[in-house]
This record gives sequence, structure tokens and C-alpha cells, in this order.
Amino acid sequence: MSHRALAAQGVVAGYAPGDRVLDGAALSVPAGRRLALLGANGSGKTTLLRCLSGALRPTAGAVTVDGVPVAYSRAGLRAHRQTVQLVLQDPDDQLFSASVAQDVSFGPLNLGLAEDEVRARVAEALQLLAVEPLAGRPTHQLSYGERKRVAIAGAVAMRPCVLLLDEPTAGLDPSAVAETLAALARLQENDSTVVMSTHDVDLALRWADEVAVVVDRVVVQGRPDEVLGAPALLERARLDRPWALTVGARLRALGLLPEGSLPRTTEDLLDALPAVHP
Repeated sequence: MSHRALAAQGVVAGYAPGDRVLDGAALSVPAGRRLALLGANGSGKTTLLRCLSGALRPTAGAVTVDGVPVAYSRAGLRAHRQTVQLVLQDPDDQLFSASVAQDVSFGPLNLGLAEDEVRARVAEALQLLAVEPLAGRPTHQLSYGERKRVAIAGAVAMRPCVLLLDEPTAGLDPSAVAETLAALARLQENDSTVVMSTHDVDLALRWADEVAVVVDRVVVQGRPDEVLGAPALLERARLDRPWALTVGARLRALGLLPEGSLPRTTEDLLDALPAVHP
């Protein structure tokens, strides 16, 4: 895997003539960074991910990798999907083989790789997603969280530079969310760029290096604390303000926090509070 820059410029897209889900949307995916994509239901998050992955061709604008527009020929899309992989929200839309190992090997086999290379890629992906013990398990016997991680492993086995994950933590309990985030951290350490769509503003604030909000058919992108601390934008996007920014702003107003960037996690918030002496 290597770091490559994925971007959308002036993208117009929809699913029916005259129906624009995105209208001039622009997004920059910084290489090697974590980007959270937020927005209300129906705002266009999944549509944007599908455009970025090559699954949906915009009616106007361009998707580029290192400044080069995606070619929508069969060969061009094949090359693009070795650079960018999309994992859908519902893992059952992607899992279909008899066992976990067979499912994860599907993509590399379709690339025509040698058997030894396929085995190496499958082993690497299973390890990164911490699902090695499930290799021989039928996919229908997995928990929902396990199926999500196996679906991501199938994408990782393609060794893409950019992973696009549509709601990877949706429907998971706190333990499964922690396991998924730990797996994503290992992927980044292994030189993957990760884009994650989510409705969870608190997760986006503490996890992402940058956030992008899909609102009014365009994209607003920037630092997590700045974008998720903008009341007018959040109201337009029908998103709540992250609790850490709300509590931090109140504590600052009371003189308990210094000026500067507000804490983004529970730990940062506690560390920023002055010591209380009996």
C-alpha cells in the first residue's frame, strides 16, 4: 500500500434525470489521514462514496487520484478499484462465500494473482482485522460485528491505498465498536488512508483528522473541532454538536478551561481541568 491522494471536484450526481443528490460537491482525502464523512439520512454520503469508488459515474465534475481523473473504461475501473475500495454498510451485501478465508480471497483471485500471493494477502488481511480465528468459519455463523470486520478484510486483501467505509460502526455494541476502531488503527499503521461515513458526531470528533459534512448537496470540510463546532452548519445538516465541545465550551465560559482548541475526548477534557485540592 502507498499513499495516494483521492479527490472529488465539482461532482454532480443523482439516480434519476434532474434529481441531483450532489451538486458541485468537492472533497479532498488527505493521504494517510483519517477522514470522517457526516450528514443526515439522504444527504448524499453514500452517493459520494460510490462516486469516489468508481461505482457511480458523476454526471459532471471529476473524481481524481493524484490529480488524474478516473477512467470509466473496464480497464480504468479495474485499476481504480486496486487503489480505492468501498465497503458497504450491510456486510451481507458483500459476503457470499462458504467460509471467511474463501470470501477474503475472492478479490485477489479475481486479479489473477498466484496462489502463494493470494494466501499471503488473505493472511495479512485477517491479521489486520483480528479475525484469523474465523478463517474456516462459515460467514453465516458470524456475529454482525464479525461480519463487518470480515467484509473490511475482503477489501484490505486487495491492498488498496484508500478504504471507503460506509457506516462501519452502525449497529454495533460498544465492545464491537472498540474492536472495529482498533482494526482501523492497525490499517492506518499499515499505510492505508481511511474514510468513514458515520452519524456519530462524537466518534467523528475523537477519531478523525478531518471531517466533511454533506449538506445542501455540497461538502463542507475542515478540522473536526471547527466544523463540528459551527452551530449554523450543524443545524443545516441536522446534526447535534459533539458533547465534548458542548461541555468544553461551558467549562471555558465558567473560567475552568483556558483559551485554545477545545478537548475532543473524555481523557483530554479531564486532563484540561484544573486540579482540585481538598
